[in-house]
Amino acid sequence: MPELPEVEVVRRGLAEWITGREIAGAEVLHPRAVRRHTLGAEEFAARLKGRTVELAARRGKYLWLPLGGGEALLAHLGMSGQMLVVPADSPVERHLRVRLTFTDGGPDLRFVDQRTFGHVMVAPLSGQVPEPIAHIAPDPFESAFDDEVFARRLRTKRTEVKRALLDQSLISGVGNIYADEALWRARLHWARATDTLTRPKIGELLAGVREVMSSALEQGGTSFDSLYVNVNGESGYFERSLEAYGRRDLPCSRCGTPIRRDAFMNRSSYSCPTCQRKPR
Repeated sequence: MPELPEVEVVRRGLAEWITGREIAGAEVLHPRAVRRHTLGAEEFAARLKGRTVELAARRGKYLWLPLGGGEALLAHLGMSGQMLVVPADSPVERHLRVRLTFTDGGPDLRFVDQRTFGHVMVAPLSGQVPEPIAHIAPDPFESAFDDEVFARRLRTKRTEVKRALLDQSLISGVGNIYADEALWRARLHWARATDTLTRPKIGELLAGVREVMSSALEQGGTSFDSLYVNVNGESGYFERSLEAYGRRDLPCSRCGTPIRRDAFMNRSSYSCPTCQRKPR
């Protein structure tokens, strides 16, 4: 599933290609793609016609396009969603779910989603954030993110540190891959109890989160799944720089110990047994 860096890459592409353009029409080719828009596909399309995209915004793994009038087009990519900007006369993609055309006759915006876990909807804004995601915590790159508040809330969670990193009510945008990478950088085992973390160690963890995500963003994101692409259909390259995730039995670049894989929440967690000591 795309995480914050991958979604930010898409947001930047949308900001470049879609901002300031007036929507001529919207076509829903699969109703599941607009299942969260409770008034249905026809109303979704009617709500978008004639609206102008003001900019492209993001919180965590969510994208939205403010439309004026206190509303926005909100999108979540799910497991395989793609927001593609393509010439209007391009052939229809096999898994095209929603297509937006524009009055300038320029490139379409197409929502393509093979597994149909993603969705788009028109939603009211609560301040600057769509109401359906107003409960989600700021992500670590937002000015609204407060390191001290995060540290205080993290210590009161009384859970494993990796579970806390994946808790979108505490910090948004961190998924399985970047949690493992940040924990490796901070030399923390994924099962370490949050109430045992010191303030300096939490600072190291946050630094690790920001460092690994910034590095991933510079390289266009991580592309373990060929379905993740930017708005031009290009994949990222950060998988080549991963230190822990997906590196089972390969040597840790710090100490040479083989990376270990553990089962975690129906997924996997990767860590170095030497650098990231398992808590007693």
